[in-house]
Amino acid sequence: MIRQYELIDKIQKYNDKANVALINRAYVFSMKAHGNQKRASGEPYLTHPLEVASIMADMKMDDASICTALLHDTVEDTLATVEEIRELFGDEVAMLVDGVTKLSRITFNDKTVEQAENFRKLFLAMSKDIRVLLVKLSDRLHNMRTIGHMKKEASKQRVARETLDIFAPLADRIGLYAVKTELEEMAFEVLYPEEHANILARLDYVRLQDDIIPRICDELREVMTEHDIPCEVNGREKTTYSIYRKMVKKNLTFDQLTDIVAYRVIVKDVPTCYEVLGHIHNIYKAIPGRFKDYISNPKPNGYQSLHTSVIGPYANRIEIQIRTNEMHEVAENGIAAHWLYKQKEGKTISPSDERHPQYAWLRQLIEALQNTDDPQEFMENTKMDLFEDNVFVFSPKGDLISLPHGSTPLDFAYSIHSAVGHSCQSAKVNGRIVPLRTKLQNGDQVEIITAKNQRPSPGWREFVVSAKAKAAINRYLRSLEREEQERLGREMLEKAARRESYSYNEKDLNKCFEQLDVRSLEDLYAGIAQGRLFPRQVFDVLYPQQQEVNRTEQELANISTIRRRVDDDTVIGIDGLIAGMALHIGRCCNPLPGEPIVGIINTGRGVTIHAKNCRNLDQYDDEPDRWIPVKWNETALDNDKANKAFQARLRVSLAHVPGSLSSFSTAIFNVDANIVDLRIDNKNTDSFDIACDVEVQNLAHFERLMSALRNLSCVSAVERVVG
Repeated sequence: MIRQYELIDKIQKYNDKANVALINRAYVFSMKAHGNQKRASGEPYLTHPLEVASIMADMKMDDASICTALLHDTVEDTLATVEEIRELFGDEVAMLVDGVTKLSRITFNDKTVEQAENFRKLFLAMSKDIRVLLVKLSDRLHNMRTIGHMKKEASKQRVARETLDIFAPLADRIGLYAVKTELEEMAFEVLYPEEHANILARLDYVRLQDDIIPRICDELREVMTEHDIPCEVNGREKTTYSIYRKMVKKNLTFDQLTDIVAYRVIVKDVPTCYEVLGHIHNIYKAIPGRFKDYISNPKPNGYQSLHTSVIGPYANRIEIQIRTNEMHEVAENGIAAHWLYKQKEGKTISPSDERHPQYAWLRQLIEALQNTDDPQEFMENTKMDLFEDNVFVFSPKGDLISLPHGSTPLDFAYSIHSAVGHSCQSAKVNGRIVPLRTKLQNGDQVEIITAKNQRPSPGWREFVVSAKAKAAINRYLRSLEREEQERLGREMLEKAARRESYSYNEKDLNKCFEQLDVRSLEDLYAGIAQGRLFPRQVFDVLYPQQQEVNRTEQELANISTIRRRVDDDTVIGIDGLIAGMALHIGRCCNPLPGEPIVGIINTGRGVTIHAKNCRNLDQYDDEPDRWIPVKWNETALDNDKANKAFQARLRVSLAHVPGSLSSFSTAIFNVDANIVDLRIDNKNTDSFDIACDVEVQNLAHFERLMSALRNLSCVSAVERVVG
């Protein structure tokens, strides 16, 4: 048990201006209020608030937070009142104690309506000040540390389940990694004792049999020393609970796990992080697609770090995280550490400051919840990160929207209103245009761009996940009037006929009914509009002889014409395409604004835009009816340059010298481009190659990037990878 004087010593080590007199008064008040009360362990009850205050001191919290920790059970468990605390300790402490008291009166259970009401109380109490949650988490942490003294197994199970389902995810959401981890581990041991013991035993065995962790740490230290980089290196095993979750989620045995250890390299500043990344990729082979830059794109809870997965000694797959000292503190202690660092910089930031981005999710959640009266609806809209089947995103106005896990911008549009979904033409996520099928992540800000002539496409049903979106799309498609389907199909057939120099009248089309298995002209047009039939099939039936004689020559001519021709069709707000078709950028060639393009119709998926020199276009040479001439809408692009990004892939050959990868990354940053993915291969003693996906605005921007890379002394070759 920590003593009162030890608590004061701990606080003064990080806050030499602490109001010791105020904290001592809170200690004395708590001691008198709890009197002879005992814990389940038989210890004086005062040991609990002291330990909670000590945990808050570990987070380096302010005087009001420490006092609240000491007083947090006085109103709930003694004769003390909030008014009494207000008179003795001021409004701030009284407000915090009142908030914690309200949380303490909540009991969680499995009944949906009651659970919903409890969540409402929880978040409304949290809305006043985030420190209320920090005290409650510290309270739960100490209670879990002493859960062994609880006599009833059912009570242990209930508390552990609450901890795993509610409190550990909340700790994670605000970045309290250390608290989250300890809560999960203790709850896991209570709820799944056999699984916990088995994993722990396997970890102990691995430690005894293998010196891989110290070896890799030593190798990393040696490399950093060679390049005069001061750093801290450590290897930390994944927790038993995280290992268990991965085994269950991916249906793996313990022996099949390849990354049970995460290695960390902690350095002084951000540029050094990228330099270290280059050195690591020089000694270990990088695993393609496993590089994450959370420094330039932090997680919603403030977490920042570079993550890379590499092939280490003995062909083991290992994960390495690179971060600064401040990032490490924030990763371990979340918002408390972030607040402390701002204080060190001479900035005053209250934990309840509404300008603090760390708390935006909480404020927006409260605003949304206060407008929800139905408990069942409330329950569905409050799961957030507490459960894995929902994703929370923000509207441009800051409204919080709850969607099913895996939702897309189109699901978001339909969650606002069916009319918004029906007219959804494109979307921006975090300020950047993205495909409508993009999966949303927690904390994304989503903006929907609508068009009057836009309408739902049958292909949309393939990627929306919310029941509301699916129902709305199906309802719309079922309600389409026959004349509307007829118009769409007729337009597609006429356009194809003009392109291939065919002429026909509607009476001629009657000849097609039997062979194409349609009953009427309306069915024929509807089949074309829905993608079940192609105009080529109609022409093959109408003109079989002409098709046999001239097909090859005519199609080659058509393709040549299509690849040369550019008309008034546009890609950003497609005016020339058939209304209702979805649009996709071809990932095989990643065309950029400024270069010639062509559209390919895909059954049920809309139109895919390819660069005209894309090798994949060869497979469509015998299907000219699927080709659509398009071009970029330069005006729309110029009006919104800052918010549009397009991916391109390049390959660069770099000299194998210190700092080459750092120079490469800096050059990309200096031209305002962004690295999406990075892979290193063909490494030898003199050079290595980088395959890199970057985000740029257009072809000219990409060419500036290529030029900047060619000007680097460490770069011997740069080329774009297309098709």
